[in-house]
Amino acid sequence: MKNNIMTLIESGYADLRKSEKQAADYILDHMDQVPEMPLDRLAKAAKVSQPTVLRMLKALGYDGYKDFRYQLVAELAKAGSGSETGGQTQFMYGYTLDKKAGLDEIPVNITMTTGKMLEETMKNFPGKTYRKVIETLKNARLIDIYSVENSEVVAVDLLTKLLYLGLPCRHFTDCYLQQITAGQLTDRDVAVGISYSGESKDTVDAMKAAKRSGACTVAITNFKESTISKYADILICPSQEQHFYGNAIFSRSTQILIVDMIYMGLISSDYEHYVKQLNKCEKVVRGKAYDPQRKH
Repeated sequence: MKNNIMTLIESGYADLRKSEKQAADYILDHMDQVPEMPLDRLAKAAKVSQPTVLRMLKALGYDGYKDFRYQLVAELAKAGSGSETGGQTQFMYGYTLDKKAGLDEIPVNITMTTGKMLEETMKNFPGKTYRKVIETLKNARLIDIYSVENSEVVAVDLLTKLLYLGLPCRHFTDCYLQQITAGQLTDRDVAVGISYSGESKDTVDAMKAAKRSGACTVAITNFKESTISKYADILICPSQEQHFYGNAIFSRSTQILIVDMIYMGLISSDYEHYVKQLNKCEKVVRGKAYDPQRKH
């Protein structure tokens, strides 16, 4: 089980400096030990300076180390002296299917692995990047979405949500059409490329063409050093590697989470406007819903 302090650290993690992340990592990995550690000992154990620890805590909203430690003690006491946080079983992040594993083990292992990836997404999605994505999409003349294979599901989900909000966007499943339309974009447009590996040639080529056309390019991928990142003005890299016989079986979980974040962020950015758009859509699709009272 996760306490509020762990959630707070993870949610603000992406905006921390490198040395501050090092301090945060130590706290996350030694949550049950930190209450017994004075500031100087914690800093030494984390291999950072004391001011770095204090800056990290200030960035997360704490008044100081004393305030943080007091709240941590309260959280751990609430959770049973930390037995649910510091002593929980650490499931493998890179999930591997053991041929000896029983069928009943798979659902819980998949769930735990996916949960870990979703936590990593929050830690690796800086607030400033999130805000930039929202503003960029909101002000675009046209939004193009590129993807292939597994990422098609995510692309269609993003397309659907943006259309519901009344934003001008399009997505073609044909890779030739993706490249043709990418070449016709302008500096008022936005291109979104979705690729788990970041190496899907058709998606990368479309992003390359869009960038050459002057469009703002947004890449959603799990590999910062991937080819697609070279053509991204805004890079969203939610979590770490995860492959299973060459296929990213968990890729859509983090990508769908990103899409939901974008959708809710857009609504929040201009609530009255987007609620009106959603109400219009609701009226249009209302007749498509099955009415159990209707006689057949």
